[in-house]
Amino acid sequence: MQSKRSYLGMFQSLQEKLDKALHTLKGKGQITEVNVAETIKEVRRALVDADVSYKVAKDFTNKVKDKAMGQNVITSLNPNQLMVKIVHDELAKLMGGEQSELNLSENPTIILIAGLQGSGKTTFSGKLANYLKKKKGKNPILVAGDVYRPAAIDQLKVLGEQIGVPVYAEEDNKNPVQIAQNAIQKAKENKHNVIIIDTAGRLAIDEVMMNEIRDVHQTVKPTETLFVVDSMTGQDAVNTAKAFNDVLDYNGVILTKLDGDTRGGAALTIRTVVDKPIKFISTGEKMEAIDVFYPERMADRILGMGDVVSLVERAQEQFDEEEARKLHKKIVKNQFDFDDFLKQIQQVKKMGNMKDLLGMIPGAGKAMKNVDIDDDAFKGVEAIIKSMTPKERQNPQIIDKSRKMRIAKGSGTSMQEVNQLMKQFSEMGKMMKFMQTAGGRKMMQQMMKNQPGM
Repeated sequence: MQSKRSYLGMFQSLQEKLDKALHTLKGKGQITEVNVAETIKEVRRALVDADVSYKVAKDFTNKVKDKAMGQNVITSLNPNQLMVKIVHDELAKLMGGEQSELNLSENPTIILIAGLQGSGKTTFSGKLANYLKKKKGKNPILVAGDVYRPAAIDQLKVLGEQIGVPVYAEEDNKNPVQIAQNAIQKAKENKHNVIIIDTAGRLAIDEVMMNEIRDVHQTVKPTETLFVVDSMTGQDAVNTAKAFNDVLDYNGVILTKLDGDTRGGAALTIRTVVDKPIKFISTGEKMEAIDVFYPERMADRILGMGDVVSLVERAQEQFDEEEARKLHKKIVKNQFDFDDFLKQIQQVKKMGNMKDLLGMIPGAGKAMKNVDIDDDAFKGVEAIIKSMTPKERQNPQIIDKSRKMRIAKGSGTSMQEVNQLMKQFSEMGKMMKFMQTAGGRKMMQQMMKNQPGM
């Protein structure tokens, strides 16, 4: 089951401390070099507290200070806003500056997955296969290259079946190089254009492990070598990333378990230490819980600015044009029913962790920081709707008191909850119908005009 924590949760403490540091300039009658120096000091302290190495934090704040002085923060009309922008831009640079694409140009593209045991390699391999199949139109095959853990082979087979991707495995063969070679041959015969090789990990870096992964790497000559790192291990993750890079010279880093209890500093430091881009971030166990890493968007979210672009992208992934046309017609004719409502709920749930989604809305992340949002928030609503008969779902107006009592009993809820849902559904129907009118469209246009950058 996917964790209920948002992956932005790992940056929550950093976000709060940076917000406090940057607000030292707000409302000052006079901005001086002393004020700016004080702010820079607090920013550095916030980064170190978040497990960013002192050297990286110092270099970062020196760059911020140089830019702040160079852009005349002292004479600026909005010194706080200017400082926020400088910190934002430097944060994005610290994390790589630009998004780094996977190289999928070769046919077949061979992707080697490396990392320590327990870092989430096997789960990520499944997620990546699912991502490439659904979003890139590829025909991937997974290769079980962990010859030491039978559970890893079984896990990969389960994931492969779950996402409809074949898994190549040789349970009795203990030679990972041979398995990889055989798998590549098999993949070519069956026209697979992406081969994802999951390799063995250890509980710690050792010579045998490094020699083995080096042999596989040199033999298969992968298009992409990705190092998977558990972000919960803090600065140890940075040290491990460096050790693997010295041996493999990999193409990119994958940060897993970003929904865990971690201070987030490793994510900010790793790019600087190994000089390799972070390509994906991963949370939870669901196969859809994988995101391309965008440094600018992450900087937005760390500073509480939201991430509307990612929110829209997630919505578009669940968007069905034909269904939308049908829904539009039903709304215009005032025929929007509980079946339609249930479909909308299911689409929202597919978009991901609820707190994570709210964190993408500017200002909402900060407002919801102390609110525990259950991913099963829709559970009661779904139970009520599913306890209705098909006729009741399509004709909500026929639901009288006796029907409500039956629905409440069948869904394990109360009459009050059923009444509340009925009322909300009715209000939503009126609002949706109004939004289709000229007045509603005009109101939406006005609201968008009032949003900065819209």
